[in-house]
Amino acid sequence: MMLYEANFIKLDQLFNKQRFEPGEYVSSVRDDCPLYLQILDLTRFTCSFRLTYRFEQGDDLVADPDLLGRIYYDAKMVEVKGWSVHHRHEAIVNIASTLQGRGSNIERRWVYNMMLSKWLEYLLDQQHHFTL
Repeated sequence: MMLYEANFIKLDQLFNKQRFEPGEYVSSVRDDCPLYLQILDLTRFTCSFRLTYRFEQGDDLVADPDLLGRIYYDAKMVEVKGWSVHHRHEAIVNIASTLQGRGSNIERRWVYNMMLSKWLEYLLDQQHHFTL
């Protein structure tokens, strides 16, 4: 559970220790793509969210890595609920293809949450943050 707690702390930093109402928020920094946060559902104890970049592909916008997560405020934990099926980033493609059809549900969840941990570290290093 330490990984889930560590992800909560990192996400809390990304959110500037704020709770966001349902809606969409953008973090823009100089040396990275805009980062999009969508709060899907908010209750007293939980928050479902989507975190992603958006890339132009023809006439469409493609969300990648398109992470779905849930924050558990009472337990101070974050859990990855899902990732998009199609990825643009080579490292994520490799991890996703390795996991496809392999390992137990627990192993996949561990890897997904490790991916979130690394991504949150990167986002914080890039000085991404969301404000109300």
